[in-house]
Amino acid sequence: TDAVASKATFERFEDTAGEHRFRLRHRNGNIIADGSDGMETAEAATDRIERVRDVAPGAYVVDTARDEEPEEEGGSGAVFEIFEDNEQRWRWRLVDDDTVIADSGQGYASKQGCRKGMRSVTKNCRGAPVEDVEE
Repeated sequence: TDAVASKATFERFEDTAGEHRFRLRHRNGNIIADGSDGMETAEAATDRIERVRDVAPGAYVVDTARDEEPEEEGGSGAVFEIFEDNEQRWRWRLVDDDTVIADSGQGYASKQGCRKGMRSVTKNCRGAPVEDVEE
């Protein structure tokens, strides 16, 4: 099953500001995805996790440095945007319906490393269980 195949866990938590967030942690300890913003309730964070699970595996990948555009048809309608940040590190963000629903949470030294992290998310998100953790 997906749950058995996943090597990651969604961690849902409340931050110091009282907002509910999530992250996807690989069993090696690395955070491979981060919720892009805080939400008012744990249920809203769970809804966002479900949205990531639904759209990430079928999302198109576009390299903003190359001015790429997503395909017109097929896929989930979501887009992984790969970009270089102000510190010249590579990052990705998952955009669905003009909303960033997850991001890399860290910068990568290479575009290749960024793509590898993104692939880990698409591979592991569907079957990853959700656990509540203390922050």
